Amino acid sequence: MMTPAGRSDPFPLYTAAHELGPVSELPDGSLLVCGYAAVNQVLREPGFGLPEPVSPDAGKDALQLMNQSILRANPPDHGRMRSLIAKVFTPRRVADLRPAIEAAVDDVLDRLGEAGGGEPADFMDLVAFPLPVTVIGELLGVPPSDRRPFRPLAADLTEALELSGATFASADAAARELAGYFTPLIGERRTAPGDDLVSALVAARDAEDGRLSDQELLANLILLLVAGFETTTNLLGNGLTILLDRPALAGELRTGQIPIAGFIEEVLRYDAPVQAVTRQARTDGLAIEGIPVPEGRNVILLIGAANRDPARYRDPDRFDPTRLDIRPLSFGAGPHICIGNNLARLEATVAFPKLLTRFPQLSAPPDRPPLRRDRLVLRGLQTLPVRITPPGDRR
Repeated sequence: MMTPAGRSDPFPLYTAAHELGPVSELPDGSLLVCGYAAVNQVLREPGFGLPEPVSPDAGKDALQLMNQSILRANPPDHGRMRSLIAKVFTPRRVADLRPAIEAAVDDVLDRLGEAGGGEPADFMDLVAFPLPVTVIGELLGVPPSDRRPFRPLAADLTEALELSGATFASADAAARELAGYFTPLIGERRTAPGDDLVSALVAARDAEDGRLSDQELLANLILLLVAGFETTTNLLGNGLTILLDRPALAGELRTGQIPIAGFIEEVLRYDAPVQAVTRQARTDGLAIEGIPVPEGRNVILLIGAANRDPARYRDPDRFDPTRLDIRPLSFGAGPHICIGNNLARLEATVAFPKLLTRFPQLSAPPDRPPLRRDRLVLRGLQTLPVRITPPGDRR
């Protein structure tokens, strides 16, 4: 899976992993977990946590930043930080964003229409990136003029999440640049608060002094920004790729024969935006599928494989949005479940019906194949050319 071919198409390897069993031991002693029940158990089991963070003098700015956020924190720090964030990042706040999301979708589709005009246009550049970054930007209170640079910065920063264990100068540079942006923004919202998530989180932090340090506040704001559009961008691109390969399915979604909610859950299952995460046994006495896991043992959870476990889903390599009881693990489970998963689902719920209704002739140009990002953990597309009218039709 660490080869370019494996990163591009890990699914045959997931099939091979399932044939070995839900849990396998790697040469370095780590455990590779691919079974749905086993991955679900580890995600929810309090005894499994994140590896200890690198020391402060390690000089790895990207890892240091993430280690101070809820993404990489263990109890009690994780619960302390997450409860404060959840206090202001509420389901009600997400639901209230729907009118803004609908307006943002209409805007990006206008731009797609203007750019198309009979020629291929890049869906990722015109829709899949600007839509979620507009939404998270509105939520956080980031001015529109400041949002465009976030795409390359997020791409560089998330290199630090890949399983290779390598460090990248570009990831550290991105961490420093994002910290340099959000630090003065926090100061501005502290003196002149607005109706945005940064202001709300700063106010909540200051009202409960000591519950969140300044560095933790900064790290979690950057995490909310990056996670707020990275996974949604991948969800939109992966979902449209599936539809372009299945024109009949696009028609059924357009007419409502296939519910949009079932389609989105099946996209998350079939081609998850997040394919793998890591955990570590934090105590003795743990076991996965009857296999003892001593304290300190590292565990790699193949979420993408768990979502295609034949023991959980019949014919798992077939895309079927009419499946019953689709429960993908793509946003995690248990205490570390993605705090923004409902926002990602809402954006996709609004975007896909509008896209298919607005451009019923949407197709993939045969001479312009999509380009997938060379990643294993965060699976998505770099470019996705689309044609919004039939060849020769300039309407």
